[in-house]
Amino acid sequence: MENTLQPKKHYMSWPVLALLDFVTIISFENIFYPFQNQGLSVVISWLFLLFSYVIPYALIATQLGLTFDNQSGGLASWIRRGTHSDLFGYITSWMYWTQTIPYLVDVSNSVVVSISWIILGNNTLNKHMSTTTFGLMTFIIILLFILFENKVKNSLEILSFIGGGAMFLISMLFVFMTGWALLHGAHIATHFSWGAFKPSFSLHYFSTTGLLIFAMSGAELAAPYIIRLRNPKSEFPKAMWALALMTAFLTIFGTLALAVFFNANHIPHDFKMNGPYYAFRLLGEQCGLGKSLMYVFAVVQLLFMLAQLAILIDAAARVFASDTANKYMPTWLTKKNKNGKPVNSYILTAGISLLILLLSGTLPSINSIYNWLLNLNGIVSPYKTALVFVAFLAIRWHEKEFHSDYVYIKNRTGALAMGLWCFIFTFVCATLGFIPQDANPGTAAFNHQLIMNFVTVGFLIVLGFLLPLLRKLELRRKATN
Repeated sequence: MENTLQPKKHYMSWPVLALLDFVTIISFENIFYPFQNQGLSVVISWLFLLFSYVIPYALIATQLGLTFDNQSGGLASWIRRGTHSDLFGYITSWMYWTQTIPYLVDVSNSVVVSISWIILGNNTLNKHMSTTTFGLMTFIIILLFILFENKVKNSLEILSFIGGGAMFLISMLFVFMTGWALLHGAHIATHFSWGAFKPSFSLHYFSTTGLLIFAMSGAELAAPYIIRLRNPKSEFPKAMWALALMTAFLTIFGTLALAVFFNANHIPHDFKMNGPYYAFRLLGEQCGLGKSLMYVFAVVQLLFMLAQLAILIDAAARVFASDTANKYMPTWLTKKNKNGKPVNSYILTAGISLLILLLSGTLPSINSIYNWLLNLNGIVSPYKTALVFVAFLAIRWHEKEFHSDYVYIKNRTGALAMGLWCFIFTFVCATLGFIPQDANPGTAAFNHQLIMNFVTVGFLIVLGFLLPLLRKLELRRKATN
């Protein structure tokens, strides 16, 4: 007899999961800073990364996710189970959580910027708001969203579906309307030639590649939600393939569309922060629609960034609190409320966000704050991503111990070679990311940002050692009582 008292399980569909991951991986604005850093040659970089990195990365995440499909800790679970090491599992949780915080601050910055474009309709935010006020507004948004996520049921899925779907649609709209504009006589700002596409293999080129990895990474964020799929074996691979295809479309065709409106050799200095709004304003003017497309994009960008906030706060806190060995974590940090939310982890996240905002407040303008946080993500995010490939190497090295309904590269040697390539490439790009990208070497601005990069990463490392120490003190107090 069916138990009518049993609550009906709420399943997540694979398209929603794909959009959820798409929200965290790439957006329309993510094609702007690579375009500014590498010009039209970034198209070659995107194509190279797509086939040698992005697709393998998504399929590696698929095998790992289905190998540990009953775990809710995501990457931390993969490392902890794959390496049989509680310590390595803790280190992964810490890295996963700490790399999310600069991104969380960066996304909150983008929320403020999008609201300013909706209200002002232009790029004059610097004239209306000081860097202190900008930091305060960013912090308030983080706090409000933590409260929102604890109060609204299914907020994650709702925002992911609306924000992710709207961003993908408006990105396609930009590409297709750019094609329409070209057919109706639009002038191409960038000269298309082999020389323009040819990469310049300099130190600057390689130091900016970490930002490309940051722009395209995040497939493993879907892992904690595998257990919410009705049929993970068939649905999770579909979600990952959909994710890879959406990413490919946006990066390649979106970059080509940008080259129509912007001269790759003369990029506005605030292109990373305001470029997407410039693009839709120019497109609207070209199509005879005035500023209307720019306002539509500003609203979509706002929804998209709010969806990112929901996912970052939820997924990172769950990874940090759900599958870490008790001997390394203070109990107050892993404690959950009646709704199953790790509230104290949220509070600590907000506190570290505030410290990063105070540090960024030493920079001279809102644009420089925005750019520095973006570049910081190009350091910490790839280091975390490198651990995905460590987990893959671990399960393929001991593949007799682990079963998955999906196997990426059945040949063990080939799989290990691909995993090693992805790890080395990611680690090297992350390390080169310490080099400031928006200042010339030898200048005071360059030295200032370089010091800030090392101070921020160093602080996060110290924090990683501090938490196990607090746990030891906690256990010692219990033993003496």
